[in-house]
Amino acid sequence: MFWEKGYEGTSLADLTAAMGINKPSLYATFGDKAALFRKVVDHYLRQQSGLWDDAFRLPTAKDSIARILTSVADALTSGKNPHGCLLVQAALSCGEEANCIKKELAAKRAESETLIRTRLRRAQAEGEIPRSVDVAALSRFFSTILRGISVEASGGASRAQLQTVIDLAMKAWPDSTGRTTALPSEV
Repeated sequence: MFWEKGYEGTSLADLTAAMGINKPSLYATFGDKAALFRKVVDHYLRQQSGLWDDAFRLPTAKDSIARILTSVADALTSGKNPHGCLLVQAALSCGEEANCIKKELAAKRAESETLIRTRLRRAQAEGEIPRSVDVAALSRFFSTILRGISVEASGGASRAQLQTVIDLAMKAWPDSTGRTTALPSEV
């Protein structure tokens, strides 16, 4: 429910109906809506961690980033889950009353950017990425692409459309001189 409707858009009635329990049981088991949401986010992140771990085992950082982007696009368009990323979707609909949840989600998204930056720094230390490349900016770029893929998937973008975005984004990968491939003129 949180994934489909966001944090604030999901009511207690939605949660109890989806879980087949009453409100007192929800409160007794989880404490409150925010505590349940945090458990959902933790579960979601545990599921996603395998994807990231597998990607970071690949021999190059470029392969790792491409795998993360394609695996996320696959997951977001598989039909097995709601479209979009829980961490993005839930935050997009948060207002002032749920500011603490919004901040927690931002921190979780920042953790993924940190993972990307760590992998890119390792690639730089190993000589895959030139020292002249701003790894922080490159990790921010790919994190932004990742979030954008989520937003596009939530809006109904097809897997093929997301792949076009991924292919263009990977052209931003720096070559041995630190330059990126020029984007095609038809973009």
